[in-house]
Amino acid sequence: MSDPSTASIVSTPAVQPTDTVAPTGTGLPQSNEKPRGLLGDAWRDLRRKPLFWVSAALILLFVMMAAFPGLFAPGGNPVDGSLTRSLDKPSANGWFGYDVQGRDVYARVIYGARASIIVAVLSVVGTLLLGGAMGIISGYRGGWVDGLLSRIADVFFGLPFVLGAIVILTTFNGSGSGNSKSEIMGLVIASLVVLSWPVVMRLMRSSVLATKEADYIVAARALGAGTGRIILKHLLPNCLAPLLVYGTIMVGSFIGAEATLSFLGVGLKSPVVSWGIMISDGKDFLRVAPGLVFFPAAFLVAAVLSFVMLGEAVREALDPKLR
Repeated sequence: MSDPSTASIVSTPAVQPTDTVAPTGTGLPQSNEKPRGLLGDAWRDLRRKPLFWVSAALILLFVMMAAFPGLFAPGGNPVDGSLTRSLDKPSANGWFGYDVQGRDVYARVIYGARASIIVAVLSVVGTLLLGGAMGIISGYRGGWVDGLLSRIADVFFGLPFVLGAIVILTTFNGSGSGNSKSEIMGLVIASLVVLSWPVVMRLMRSSVLATKEADYIVAARALGAGTGRIILKHLLPNCLAPLLVYGTIMVGSFIGAEATLSFLGVGLKSPVVSWGIMISDGKDFLRVAPGLVFFPAAFLVAAVLSFVMLGEAVREALDPKLR
């Protein structure tokens, strides 16, 4: 005969149910984690990429240089110099040496980030706003509106970027124009926006065309939602991903474009301090003092590459096919 105490022990289940695991109908535990959206998945993927952190750190450094140049070059004067220090080599007093007018090259490189980044960021904002608005109108309305806006964009596509910028800037910012610093900067920004918006317009238009016939858009229209509500609440949030990627890369491109125009003498001009102006001023002394070109060019390349790398990381994070 079996011992009743032993029988009671055997009949007792070995594992007791807990409150933390709730079985479902399929036998799998329920997860309390909330589902993530597109941006949540993108951020989770970005945090795992060293390329994202390196580019973000460099961009933060350049933004800090543009916002607070005095922290990086305390006591440095990017405008005034002394001819007694003309073309002096790098030393403890001047880390990057001095230019032909005796100005501190290190201070000029630090302060030059402000003009380049401000022009690039404002140009990108203007391009995204103008091109994005045109793309939404063209893609959502369709018909003759789409045809008209597309043909206007084709006209601007036919203009070579550098040639078009030179024509615009020499017309309104030629020698003897007497424009102030802010006016010159505004002209450079306007020229970049005018020549770049068609690309953003086509990106937004293609996204709207692919999205406007989705089920949730059709349902919102059937429920009586107006055009403005459909665009702001449904179309725009679902069409921003390609614009975020292109806008990030475009910041780096516009930094290089501003430097190119300033180097050619049609963009920013002295006494404004920018990397393009420094390269233009130092090219005649390349053999005597190569640092006059090397140091601003190195910062320019690093800034452009950091934004391009960030845009590439964001593109891979937002595109499920590349994960």
